[in-house]
Amino acid sequence: MTDQLREIIFDTETTGLNAKEGDRVIEIGAVELINRFPTGKTFHLFVNPEGKEVHPDALNIHGISNEFLSDKPIFSEILEEFLGFFATGNLVAHNADFDIGFLNAELARVDHPGIDPSRVVDTLKIARRKFPGQRNSLDALCSRFAVDNSHREKHGALLDSELLAEVYIELLGGRQATLTLDNNQDLGSGNTQNSQGAGESGISSFGERPRKLPPRISRQELEAHQAFIDSIGDHALWKKTGG
Repeated sequence: MTDQLREIIFDTETTGLNAKEGDRVIEIGAVELINRFPTGKTFHLFVNPEGKEVHPDALNIHGISNEFLSDKPIFSEILEEFLGFFATGNLVAHNADFDIGFLNAELARVDHPGIDPSRVVDTLKIARRKFPGQRNSLDALCSRFAVDNSHREKHGALLDSELLAEVYIELLGGRQATLTLDNNQDLGSGNTQNSQGAGESGISSFGERPRKLPPRISRQELEAHQAFIDSIGDHALWKKTGG
C-alpha cells in the first residue's frame, strides 16, 4: 500500500508584521488534504499574545482585538495540539516565509525545533511562476479561479486556509488532476505521510459553503453557444451521425 500525500493548508494572523521584533501569532487556521482532497479535518485556535498589543494596522485587517484575546490560551498551552496536527505532511501557505517565520518564533520561545523548510510549499511562488507580472494575492487568485470569496470581509486564518485550499488545487491543475495523482509524487517540498489525528478542541469538520460557487460559464456564453448551434441547423455533424 502506497503512502498517501498529506498536506496542511494553513494561515496565521498576527499582532503585526515583524516576528523578529516581538510580534506574535494570535490565530492559526488549517485544513487537511489527502491526495489533494479535503478530509474534513480542520485546526483553528486563537492565541493570547502575552501582553503584546495588536497593531492598529493589523487590527484593521483581521479585526482581532487584545480584549478578544485576553482569555485565550498562550502558545505553550496549545503546543501539543498544534504539533498533533502540523507534525507530518507538507505545509502549504500563501507567502509562506511570513507564516513560517512567525510559527518558528513561537516554537523557539518554547524551546522546540523550528519547522523543516523542506516541508514548506509557497503558493505565492507557484502563482508568480504561473502568472508572471500579474496580481497574485489570495483575493486575485480567488477571482481568477472563480473561487467564491464574497464572504471574506476581513482576513481570518481558517477562512483563508479554506479558500487557499481551493486555489492551491486549481494552481496544480484543478480537480481533474487529482484523479491521476501518483501518491508518491514528489513536489520537491516535503514528505508524503499518512493522515494523523490531533487534539479535539481545535479540530472541526467542514460545514456547507455559505454560498455556492458561481458557474464558470456565464449566461451570455451559453446563449451565444445556443445561437451558434441554431445557426448551423440541420447541417450540424452530430445531427447527421445521430449524436
